Amino acid sequence: MAIATTRTLGRSGITVGAIGMGSWSIGSTTAAMRMGGQPLGWGDSDVQQNIRAIQQAVGLGITFFDTANVYAAGQSERVLGKALAKVRDQVVIATKWGWVFDEQTGEMIREDHGPGLVRPSLEASLRRLGTDYVDVYQFHENLAPADCADDLVAECEKLVDEGLIRTYGWSTDFLPSAEAFARGPNCSVIQHQLNVFTDNQPMLDLCGRLDLASINRGPLAMGLLSDKVTAQTRYDPDTVRGTAPEWLTWFADGRPAPEFLAKRDAVRDILTSDGRTTVQGALGYILARSDRTVPIPGCRTVAQVEETAGALAHGPLTGAQVAEIHRILGA
Repeated sequence: MAIATTRTLGRSGITVGAIGMGSWSIGSTTAAMRMGGQPLGWGDSDVQQNIRAIQQAVGLGITFFDTANVYAAGQSERVLGKALAKVRDQVVIATKWGWVFDEQTGEMIREDHGPGLVRPSLEASLRRLGTDYVDVYQFHENLAPADCADDLVAECEKLVDEGLIRTYGWSTDFLPSAEAFARGPNCSVIQHQLNVFTDNQPMLDLCGRLDLASINRGPLAMGLLSDKVTAQTRYDPDTVRGTAPEWLTWFADGRPAPEFLAKRDAVRDILTSDGRTTVQGALGYILARSDRTVPIPGCRTVAQVEETAGALAHGPLTGAQVAEIHRILGA
């Protein structure tokens, strides 16, 4: 049986590679993305290396690129736009709004779920990306109240009508929020966390019922679901993994949390079946969960992109393998 290497973004009908690329770490600097002293970035990155990685991704069938206006205080969008400028009509760019931030200092000032931020944030993103439209525009406040949805959806519908965006969605782990946004005729995606450690079957069910794509952030648990991270791994304290905020339980005291390393090791044999790497198995797990899932692992180097794209050749894990992972981890 041929392995499906593309997915459809729900109601929009937009076709993308079955695995996308996340860009939180693209263009990152130590100074960018801080809130009250809490680092929320990935440390310094090599922009030219980032550009090569993005362009290699396109060549390997990765066509969905997810970023946000606040990533690297706008630099992620700039680097992504530069890398994709010559192939803009061949790729799907998703970005997000919802944060007020200072591009010069990298300080994240506050979340804002009012409708007045929607258009100006998009206009700034378009300038940084160097494009005249965004394919997928996503609200970036996971914890915002569901009752803010109607006003935001109304603004997004105007942007669709004007040709500034093609479709939109909410990056949220909460069903009421997803359902509220899905009332919008041109809403076609919900971005939510999904990986071997963190399930969300109700959200997958909702996406199936409402004809939405399930965009999956954290598919590799920020690197824990790889062969490179060990108990000896240490992270720079000026990065989000090195000084993890309270909500980021995968890391503690500047190192991987031991309980998650133990979970990874418990299912490693399944993930590495049929010649897969752990990364490829973790992505195969997500591809097996639904034909609507599009995992967006973060990549900064060509080597990371090549490993990620290799998961497409292996395809999804089997249903029996997914069930065994759930049994072992108690999901």
